Amino acid sequence: MTELGKLYPILILGAIIGLMSIVFTVAYAMMKNKKEAIGFDRNMKDTEIVRRLLVYAKPHWKSFVLVWIIMLISIAYDIISPLLIGRIQLVISESFEMYELLSIVAVYAGILIVSLISTYVQSLILQKVGQKILSKLREDTFVHIESLSHAQLHSMPVGKLVTRVTNDSNAISMMFTNLLVNLLKNCFIIIGVFTAMLCLNYALTLMILCFVPFIILFTVIFRKFTRSAFRKVKDRTTDINTFLSENLSGIKITQIFNREERKFSEFDEKNRALGEAKRRQILTFAIFRPTVYMLYISSNLCLFYMASRGYIDGLSFFGQKITADVLISFYMYITKFFNPIQNLAEQFNRLQSAFASAEKIFTILDMEPDVVDEPDAIELDGVRGDIEFRNVWFAYNEDEWVLRNVSFRVNARETVAFVGSTGSGKTTILSLICRNYDIQKGEILIDGINIRKIKISSLRRHFGQMLQDVFLFSGTIRSNIVLRDDTIPDEEIIRTCEYVNANHFINKLERGLDEEVRERGNNFSAGQRQLLSFARTIVHKPSVMILDEATANIDTETEVLIQDSLEKMRNIGTMLIVAHRLSTIQHADNIIVLSHGEIVEMGNHFELLEKRGKYYGLYMLQFKREQLTAKNS
Repeated sequence: MTELGKLYPILILGAIIGLMSIVFTVAYAMMKNKKEAIGFDRNMKDTEIVRRLLVYAKPHWKSFVLVWIIMLISIAYDIISPLLIGRIQLVISESFEMYELLSIVAVYAGILIVSLISTYVQSLILQKVGQKILSKLREDTFVHIESLSHAQLHSMPVGKLVTRVTNDSNAISMMFTNLLVNLLKNCFIIIGVFTAMLCLNYALTLMILCFVPFIILFTVIFRKFTRSAFRKVKDRTTDINTFLSENLSGIKITQIFNREERKFSEFDEKNRALGEAKRRQILTFAIFRPTVYMLYISSNLCLFYMASRGYIDGLSFFGQKITADVLISFYMYITKFFNPIQNLAEQFNRLQSAFASAEKIFTILDMEPDVVDEPDAIELDGVRGDIEFRNVWFAYNEDEWVLRNVSFRVNARETVAFVGSTGSGKTTILSLICRNYDIQKGEILIDGINIRKIKISSLRRHFGQMLQDVFLFSGTIRSNIVLRDDTIPDEEIIRTCEYVNANHFINKLERGLDEEVRERGNNFSAGQRQLLSFARTIVHKPSVMILDEATANIDTETEVLIQDSLEKMRNIGTMLIVAHRLSTIQHADNIIVLSHGEIVEMGNHFELLEKRGKYYGLYMLQFKREQLTAKNS
């Protein structure tokens, strides 16, 4: 056989690898063109993601340094063990000495034990640090979400926010507890193994290096595919969480209208989309992992081929002979060399998942709150309750004005009601006073101070809001009243409940204030939840009270208790009321009538009736409706 003929197997293998490289490169180029054609959003670079994640790791740098030191000790096994196995082969095949053999075995066992202990200690430290980083990241995300304005929160589904705080942060935790250290460990192993191979036989090492460019090429190509696959999986997971969050909350409506099959169909569609995304992800790794494994097998085949040809022909390879001990050591080194690369391929799964999750979380963290404190904002120690609107214009959406040049004044300790048809701007006015939104034009003043000049937390501390849709947290009646403020004594809670007439139903409960409150308070009636809302507001001693349809959807018996509570609360401070039932606001000091975002009338109940205007029309319409209802009953 000619010298060229002897190289045919290697040439054929090289041709196969070269052909695969061309195919993958073409697929990579087509993917980039497709991405540009469909207009993908610009995504955060990996370097930027890593830089921002390392900010959370910085406080724990000492622990990471200790882990890396321990890691270097554990790497010794991967570097030294092939040499020891080769030495054992040499001792057995040449001058067999039991003492020498046992000595080598003892060294091998000692290195293995130290490596195992080091790996165990390393895992303990990383898990502890990882949980601290995870907690910090979750806290930052949750606190930032709390700082967002109502408009920003309404623009994002609750399920998406839940996914960011839970699923996405878990993926990032894996990055700190496993990926970063193992990636560094694998890099050190590759460098250490390469150095050992070079010292052992530089000719065979050069042969192995021929496969490295292909490994790098395949890794770069599949990096794009894996990131795309993981982004789709994350998006589909978020879609399902959002769907579940909404539909589990509204499942009663689904049952009432007999739409279970329709909702199942929608869920099945989203579930199939997630399944398809996961299949694409699996397919990507089903190609990548075997490709890297193929390079590993190819390098072994070349090693055995070169070694066998050298043994058969009695030739040296680049001036170096391949002996049995060198062959065994090199075989193990090739495994040690490719295993970290294969691990990197496996870790791409978690790494890309962490990057995709980090990108989602940082997108939330990068959202600048719409409503923020001015640089010179002040603290308010107390509030008298004077409120003034000066030529206020406001729109939720650009150029769609909800309030148009609204001006009015509320004196301290007055009760002022806002009435008007749906969409006239009543609830919007109450939201603007608390700076849930910022106005586009005009001024809103509290005690003569522009609310933009007051710190938001200080401003809201002096307001108590009682809404139509009362939200109760899971816990107890006590925890829902004090909202985890343990400084409020039980005596004051009981006194407040008696003041707002909530004691009438609390005293009938088996556990009283410790009665369990289920999710959203669904084990209490609407009236009971409203009375608890009154107690929650009063116990925090507000200077200004806001009631937005607080008496709607209440039974007659409970309404009597609520009306009595309202009369008592009028003596506490300034009260602003939005109500469709005009009978509940007859004793208000001033009634402001709104229509299409403008004030059309102002005055007390009797003054407005005498004008026979908008208010009079609303009052007569409700009066006739109540008479008709009474007649039919």
